[in-house]
Amino acid sequence: MNQQDFIQQGEGREEDKLSAWNLFQQAYECQMNGKLDDAVKLYQNSIDHFPTAEAYTFLGWTYSFMGQLDEAIEECHRAIRTDPDFGNPYNDIGAYLIELNRLDEAIPWLERATTAKRYESPAFPHMNLGRVYERKGDWTRAIESYKTAVTLNANYTPAKRAMMRLISLMN
Repeated sequence: MNQQDFIQQGEGREEDKLSAWNLFQQAYECQMNGKLDDAVKLYQNSIDHFPTAEAYTFLGWTYSFMGQLDEAIEECHRAIRTDPDFGNPYNDIGAYLIELNRLDEAIPWLERATTAKRYESPAFPHMNLGRVYERKGDWTRAIESYKTAVTLNANYTPAKRAMMRLISLMN
């Protein structure tokens, strides 16, 4: 997401949106540098200035890095309430549920992510669906999901490897 897209979202004062954007950027930098507590505070400050689905989602992602998956899922729910068209939180909820071994619960979230109107990485939920189906022993559906991920992003190496591994095991 770029600054212009961020600022054009929803109703609010331009100054609040700019402050939120700057805090979001600082939070992301902290997150990528492993300063997770600082990232949490900065994402929360960004949300206080101007709540966006992205800030809630990235706050959730930070919580997931901290092993706090229930908190991560709650932030994704907040993101969805803020912008139901944003695909990332649906996929992230699915991924967190996979980590919690709640595979059947993950499927509808991942399926919703595949149809989201606003999603820059639509291959991800297909990859995650493949992971679910593979763990459930439904290799045919897993291969189809991996194949769809590769179709959407020909350079998505993890999906290619997973698909080829399963195909080789079936032969």
